[in-house]
Amino acid sequence: MAPRRASDLFVECLEAEGVQYVFGIPGEETLDLNESLEDSSISFIPVRHEQGGAYMADMYGRLTGRAGVCLGTLGPGATNLVTAVADAYLDRAPLVALTGQSDLERMHKESHQYIDVVQIMAPIVRWNARVTSPAIVPEVVRKAFKLAEAEKPGATHLELPEDVMAAMVDTEADPMGRPLPRERPVVTEPRARDLLRAAEIIRGAKNPVALAGNGVVRGGAAPALREFSRATGIKVAETFMAKGVIDHDSVNALGTVGLQARDYALAGFEDADVVIAIGYDLVEHAPKHWNPSRDKTIIVIDTVPAEIDANFVPDVELIGDLYATLARLGEEARGEGHTSGSRRLRELVDGRLAAAADDDAFPASPPRALLEIRKALRRDDILISDVGLHKLWIGRMFPAHLPNTVMIANGLAGMGFAVPTAVAAKLVHPERHVVTVSGDGGFLMNMQELETAKRLRTPFVNIIWENGQFGSIVWKQDKKFGRHFGVDFTNPDFVKLAEAFGLPAWRAESIDDFAARFRQALALDVPSVIVLPIDYSADVALTELGAETVAT
Repeated sequence: MAPRRASDLFVECLEAEGVQYVFGIPGEETLDLNESLEDSSISFIPVRHEQGGAYMADMYGRLTGRAGVCLGTLGPGATNLVTAVADAYLDRAPLVALTGQSDLERMHKESHQYIDVVQIMAPIVRWNARVTSPAIVPEVVRKAFKLAEAEKPGATHLELPEDVMAAMVDTEADPMGRPLPRERPVVTEPRARDLLRAAEIIRGAKNPVALAGNGVVRGGAAPALREFSRATGIKVAETFMAKGVIDHDSVNALGTVGLQARDYALAGFEDADVVIAIGYDLVEHAPKHWNPSRDKTIIVIDTVPAEIDANFVPDVELIGDLYATLARLGEEARGEGHTSGSRRLRELVDGRLAAAADDDAFPASPPRALLEIRKALRRDDILISDVGLHKLWIGRMFPAHLPNTVMIANGLAGMGFAVPTAVAAKLVHPERHVVTVSGDGGFLMNMQELETAKRLRTPFVNIIWENGQFGSIVWKQDKKFGRHFGVDFTNPDFVKLAEAFGLPAWRAESIDDFAARFRQALALDVPSVIVLPIDYSADVALTELGAETVAT
């Protein structure tokens, strides 16, 4: 084989990893890499801000389990990636970030646009490397993808100096100059004695409950969780990012917890003697909120050993494949017929949704808006929430029937998440409706990716809940101080703004008008925008018992 550039070898390695898309913005230091991508089977998708591209890679990773890839150049291009890379890190989404860099010989001195990106990325990635030689390309690419996709997954980063990518490699002279094969993930299982001990605890429990987290989604273990719950009678509460792992309509569903500490009492955790934490990531909500007295017997079912936390000291840890572990434990503890857990949270949420059907007030109430969205969507359609007060309403009460159908950022929880991630969701699932709900604060943070969506013809419906305030901060300030401040702003005409992108857009004039416009928008083959004036006067806690709140 004739000599070729290191950038060509690098892209061959990406192809060997099964990469379909690279989302990003090209730079002077990535000229060779971008030409190599152009001549490959990989689609390079130019975005309008590096953060938007990284969010697209983030969502691709969440929905496929394969690392999404994003690209920025050196300096500002790299730093623009940081927020979304950190999101993938804390939300456990497999992602590989690529950044260009100046020549190696410039790195020892002050130089135009040079900053140490490897050090900047270090706290927010699982692994991080500067590619200092063409000879190490196959190894670093394989390692970046292996670590990004391994449990618990997250972001990794490779820095690509311009002179290294332009260097020539000769695979005849160097037989290592070719992609390394992907490996099958090692599937582990818990020790038999630990599994038997867990079953014994469950059989002896008086009031066991289960807490299902994002790991159940990542592990494709929702069917096994549902069967475990059915076989044992143990009821299941789910975190925001685990919505849908148990069907909202199931008699064993305790509801979505994590808005406030009181949620757990309403779901029966206060009276529970045993808590089974399944795929639970502490980053969503600290254990002190459901085990404040440290008196629960805790069984952990996860892919890695439990994080250290004074309120989360497991009596048994079942570490391994979640699906297989749940299936085995369900067989060992089958037929116990537990009837613990409380339906108070479910009844509160379902009652508020039912009452919303007759609420024609306008601006719309959040429950009525969510009811109309749910009625128009199919069970496997995807709703993506941005970050703001609307996220709390969606997490609290939007009924989910399947995993990965309500996508919420709840680790880093950065505003501007929804619009770019919807592009990736539609690329992964073109057959499904994709809908975003953004506040009027978060929408403007990444709305530039509407141009990317229009160019790619990835139709999704953007619903903007408009109230002219940073709503979640208003809610918290009012609770803490009895007043709010520093939270008001004005908006552009969102309809005209969308039309400037060449997209259809409407401002709802009533809740019935919103419902009609929404169904119309779902049928379009282009992205669209609907502005819905919203009334946040109702307390998202839904009960005075829920006055104690935590970070969202």
